[in-house]
Amino acid sequence: MTYEEQIVEAVKKVMPAVVSITAAKDWQALQEAARKLAPFGVSPFGEATPGMGMDSEEIPDDIPTTDDGKVRLGGGSGFLVNKTGIILTNRHVVADPEAEYTAVLHNDQSYPVSIVARDPIHDVAILKIEMRGRTLPELPVVSLAEEKPLELGQTVIAIGNALGEFKNSVSTGVISGLSRLISAITDMSGRQERLRGLIQTDAAINPGNSGGPLIDLDGNVIGINVAIVFGAQNIGFAIPVIKAKRDLDDITQHGRIRRPFLGVRYVLLNKRIADRFGLPVTHGALILKEAFPGDHAIVPGSAAAKAGLREGDIILTCNKKRITEKETLEDMLEGLTIGDEVRFGVLSEGAKRRIAHAHLEERK
Repeated sequence: MTYEEQIVEAVKKVMPAVVSITAAKDWQALQEAARKLAPFGVSPFGEATPGMGMDSEEIPDDIPTTDDGKVRLGGGSGFLVNKTGIILTNRHVVADPEAEYTAVLHNDQSYPVSIVARDPIHDVAILKIEMRGRTLPELPVVSLAEEKPLELGQTVIAIGNALGEFKNSVSTGVISGLSRLISAITDMSGRQERLRGLIQTDAAINPGNSGGPLIDLDGNVIGINVAIVFGAQNIGFAIPVIKAKRDLDDITQHGRIRRPFLGVRYVLLNKRIADRFGLPVTHGALILKEAFPGDHAIVPGSAAAKAGLREGDIILTCNKKRITEKETLEDMLEGLTIGDEVRFGVLSEGAKRRIAHAHLEERK
C-alpha cells in the first residue's frame, strides 16, 4: 500500500465516527451574559462584536438559531468511542453549564448529548448521546491507540469540524514536538489553563477542530486536538489519548473521574522570585495562598495538611526529583494514583530541611 493509500484508508476508517458538537442557548441568557462580559471585551458569540444586537428583544436576523428558537453558538468536534453513544471531546467545547449540546453524526442525524464528566485537570470531556424515545442507530466507533512511544516526524492526520462550518475536514502533517507545555484560553471569560504533556503537530488545526481526533496511519486515535498558536504557522497541539483512556476507565469502574489530590497552593520559584522574597533557593514550590478572602495555602483536612506541610514551606523535591519550572510539582503528581505515598524534601523557615510523607487522596 502506498503512503497516499494509507492516508486515504485511515481517513475512511475514522471519518464515520467523527461528530460535530453544537451548542445552543436562550436569547435572554445570552443577553445577560453579554452585559457581564462586554466590559472585558469578550463576547458569548466568539468572533462577534461584544454586545452586538443585545438590546433587541428579538433575535437579530444575522444570528443563527436552532429549530426551537435558541441561539446557535460556536461548536467543536468529537468522536464516538463505543456503540452506546459515548463521545470524547474537549472540556472547553462543552464549558457552558447553561447551554444545550447536540452531536451531529456523519449521516447528518442530530442527537442531544449529556455531559457524563469533565476532567478537572486535562481539557477532556466525556459525553453521551441521549435517545429521548428514538432508536439508537448502529454507531461507528474509533480505535484508541495502545500506549507506545510516539516519534518525531511520525505522520498524523487531524479530522474535525473546521471553523464550525467545514464538516469532516482532513489535514495531514507530522508530529513536530512531544511533551509540550502551553497556556490556553479554555472558556469565554478568558481564563487560562496550563496544558502539559501535549503532542505538537504541523497538521492544520483550526477553531472548530477542538475535540476532534488526531490519528496515525493505521487509523488509531493518538490524541484529541485541543489548541493552536495564533499568529504562527502550522503549530497545533493535541492531548495524548492515554489521558482520555484513563478518564474512560475511571467512569467505567467508579462512575466518576478520580484524581489524586495533595491540597496545596504554590508558586514555582526561579531566581527572580527568590531574589524578590529573599529566599535561599531558586527552585521548588513555595506554599503560598492567593490574595482573596477565605483562601488557604493548605486545604484543611487534605493530604498536605496531614503530612504537616505549612504555608511558607518550600517543597524542593518530590520522590527525590527536583522541582523546577520545567518539571513542576503538578507534573510529578499527575503520574501518581490515589493512595500512593509521596516523599517530599522540604525547606522550612528558610533553613530547616526535612522529609514529609503524604498519602495522596481523591480530589473531591
